Amino acid sequence: MDLFSFGVHFTDEQSCRVHFKEQRDKEGVTCNRCGSTDHYWLKNKWSYQCKSCKARISLRSGTILENSKLSFMTWYKTIFLLCATKKGFSSKEIQRQLGLKRYEPVWAMVHKLRKAMGQRDDRYTLEGMIEMDEGYFTIEASQHDHQTQKSGRGSKTKANVMMMAESTVLEDIVTGKVERQCRYFKAKVLEDHKSGGTNNTLKKAIDGEHTIVFTDKSTSYVDIADYVELHITEKSNEQTTKETLKWVHIAISNAKKNFVGTYHKIKKKYLQLYLNEFVYKLNRRYFGDKLFGRLVIASITASGH
Repeated sequence: MDLFSFGVHFTDEQSCRVHFKEQRDKEGVTCNRCGSTDHYWLKNKWSYQCKSCKARISLRSGTILENSKLSFMTWYKTIFLLCATKKGFSSKEIQRQLGLKRYEPVWAMVHKLRKAMGQRDDRYTLEGMIEMDEGYFTIEASQHDHQTQKSGRGSKTKANVMMMAESTVLEDIVTGKVERQCRYFKAKVLEDHKSGGTNNTLKKAIDGEHTIVFTDKSTSYVDIADYVELHITEKSNEQTTKETLKWVHIAISNAKKNFVGTYHKIKKKYLQLYLNEFVYKLNRRYFGDKLFGRLVIASITASGH
């Protein structure tokens, strides 16, 4: 959705509310008290009422907007800004664009949307041929790092991220040239370098029974064959980077450039949220104007807790 279209469709608070309700009605409403999906709409209260237990369900309840004091219009403008560019906006820039006085509510709103993006992508697993590798992302050193490394304020450290790409090998019948094309990605922060953490992350991300995984010969991947149909390893070199693991390395490189150019500091406990946004947009790189609507739906279906 471009800026002109947004201005035409969402002129005030009411138009945003109406749109949000329309999308929520399509997704369905579940009673928090009894779990029933049958309800009435109380127009004068702008709430749903459960037919079974008569409990009231507000329009925001059960969505990431629950407990937020920010207007629907503010949420919609923020969703628009997050969808308007591949690189994204920092919370500080969104605060400036929206003309809001307080930074904290904007920061919380943006992170909730990033959480919703991650929850949406977690619904899907990768299958077929999977490229997998790890990348080290620069983050702000924690207080523990300052104490153990005797480093000063503003110092940096590294966080380990597993990147996975669902790729397909295509061969040109005429020339015989082999290329790898990519569909979907996943990126997860790893807490350690041990194979246990790697394996658990992999199992959650893929359909193991129908998956061929390509990696380098890292010792972190020694047990992968137990969880997938086939595990193929190649010695890490320039050719592997350009061919076998092409898409994961492109994604890691682009993510690093994106973060450095957009965000001032990233703490490790929030790194996954930034990765959520990057991968969510990457997986929907061909959605165009539909991306705005999809993120509205994600904000409805995701848990705010």
